[in-house]
Amino acid sequence: MAFPFASRFPLIRLQALHTSRYPLQSLTQLSFSNHSPITQSTIHHLTNCLSLRAMTEAEEEVAPKTTKQKVINFLKLLAKIVVTSALLYYVFSKVPLSKVKDHFLVANYWWMFAAFLCFILSTVVSSWRLLSFIKSIGLKLDWRFNLRLYLLGMFYNFLLPGGIGGDGYKIYLLKKKYNIPAKKTFWALLFDRLSGLWAIGLIVCILIVLVPQFPLHFFIPGSIFLAGTAIYYGVARYFFKDYTHYFFTAHLKAVMVQSLQLLTILLVMFGQNFTGKFAAYLLSFLLSALAAVLPTIGGAGAREAIFTKLADVFHMQVGLAVYLSISFYLISLLVAISGVYYLLRPSRLEEGLPKVEEGSVPIEDEGDIL
Repeated sequence: MAFPFASRFPLIRLQALHTSRYPLQSLTQLSFSNHSPITQSTIHHLTNCLSLRAMTEAEEEVAPKTTKQKVINFLKLLAKIVVTSALLYYVFSKVPLSKVKDHFLVANYWWMFAAFLCFILSTVVSSWRLLSFIKSIGLKLDWRFNLRLYLLGMFYNFLLPGGIGGDGYKIYLLKKKYNIPAKKTFWALLFDRLSGLWAIGLIVCILIVLVPQFPLHFFIPGSIFLAGTAIYYGVARYFFKDYTHYFFTAHLKAVMVQSLQLLTILLVMFGQNFTGKFAAYLLSFLLSALAAVLPTIGGAGAREAIFTKLADVFHMQVGLAVYLSISFYLISLLVAISGVYYLLRPSRLEEGLPKVEEGSVPIEDEGDIL
């Protein structure tokens, strides 16, 4: 179905980079007139549809499933397996598996362990960034509970690809436990993702200067980034003022997250005794974040395919490029696995935490949210 509204409000379309599938799927089921102006009532309607969809699917996921729902979930999972398999087949048709295997055999695993610790730190900072937007909706979550919920969300995204998405579960849980309107949580999560995308754009513009093979002059992506930043902040300030209380702090944290993930890649490369130029690999890593739009199992295959394509453009060692992608995936997977503890023992999410302060969860009328 055509979605003309997306072309008139590009920030919503950027949600395609989000790993949770619920908001994106909801988006395709909406339709607006080509002549509809962007007003607060339009945004209000969009928010209702998206958050209601995410909330409904989250509730369906935790409820007993009918045969039809089981078949649908199985087909979704099967589609992801097919896409993931096709992408991995493409990658290893271009790159001999032995080349990638050799990098694992000669790796210095002390550097790999340092990369693992660096990624854990990036995850902590990422949950801290999300906490900034959660505070904007009037919910004073303890940072420990937020981190545990963040890890559980990672587990859902990575290891339960046929079920509920991580963000869908957060919307459901916060609605159920604190009676926070789903639309408020939805926009907090979306701005969290957009802040990460903004940080990627900023660092990409910096790295372009260091990669002479990049096909565009720095002025073009730099101008697009500056114009996009101005529009992004203007829209956020005009339509979503409540979510801009910690806007600059959250975006600084987003830069920290992406910088730590780049450092993770650098540490993995140090483990290979790499002595060449790092910039092309780091730039490819950031550009491969676009892989999140593909329906794969935790992103497997998609990032590797983008690295493979960019290896020729930036004159990289293709075996090393794929090795970096796989290594980052495995590190991410190990951290995500820790979230299974809170799936098996949900009572531990809030163990040892103080009770939520009285009045710290203001419930507003639906019409006052935007």
